[in-house]
Amino acid sequence: MKVRRKARALALQALYEIDSTNHPLPDVIVCRLEDTPLPESGADFMQRLVRGVWEHREMLDATIGRIAPEWPVEQMALIDRNILRIAGYEILVSKETPLKVAINEAVELAKLFGSESSRRFINGALGTLAGKNEPALAN
Repeated sequence: MKVRRKARALALQALYEIDSTNHPLPDVIVCRLEDTPLPESGADFMQRLVRGVWEHREMLDATIGRIAPEWPVEQMALIDRNILRIAGYEILVSKETPLKVAINEAVELAKLFGSESSRRFINGALGTLAGKNEPALAN
């Protein structure tokens, strides 16, 4: 598995834990990286994803609510919500990952960690985001 894909998978695991427990973000990052060491570039990328997603989660959740209105964000499966948050962060905030790569990586995470329907749901929601003229995309 590529370093960035491993970093995204680790970020997803960390965000899932933070989202479902009261564990402090810094502690979760350290534990995840101790359990699954990454090269320095991967560890840095994982930390940027986790901190960035958590810092921008309100904006990301609002965007997710607009691109997937049939699923209230707070009722969405934790895995799906956090995959969408990671991809949304990469597309709308950090912009260091090309759009198609961010979508493809999110779909791969959904295949690895999500339910049977996660892949289609993630792909559809992110396709909607890519096709919409979201104000955040213009920034």
